[in-house]
Amino acid sequence: MDFLETIKKRRSVRDYADKKIPREDLQKLVDAARFAPTARGVEPWEFIIITERDLLSKLGDLAENGRFLSGAAACIAVFCKDTKYYLEDGSAATQNILLSATALGIGSCWVAGDKKPYCSQVSVILNVPAGFKLVSLIALGYPDSEDAFKIKDKRKLDDLIHWEKL
Repeated sequence: MDFLETIKKRRSVRDYADKKIPREDLQKLVDAARFAPTARGVEPWEFIIITERDLLSKLGDLAENGRFLSGAAACIAVFCKDTKYYLEDGSAATQNILLSATALGIGSCWVAGDKKPYCSQVSVILNVPAGFKLVSLIALGYPDSEDAFKIKDKRKLDDLIHWEKL
């Protein structure tokens, strides 16, 4: 899939087929994440790949807007050391995972982490030491629908692009 087409086809997928994601593909997603831009070259990120059903269910129970985690084949938790630009760095890594998942035909959905009330509970469940911030939980699975990667209508470019001034 062409890169610009991948960007256009990326969607939040919340319904997944009952099919495991190969370990190698999960590693490819994290490999893509580590090449994200990082302020000052800090690379503050750590990635936890979760595939155990009971852990996925616990995470789904905690995240009000991420209940579908319990039906996902996997989840990647993105944590960053509490540095000045942890949120920007972790968000860039998260986006690389989302785009790479689409390129591999894997559905994904970014479940918010930073500043959510469940962050400390997620850290405890995943045995994360103090000094790290949860940036995102990324639900992953093969889409349950053939339309999952259909390009949707967006605002027209001419309606949102401005030259020199708004």
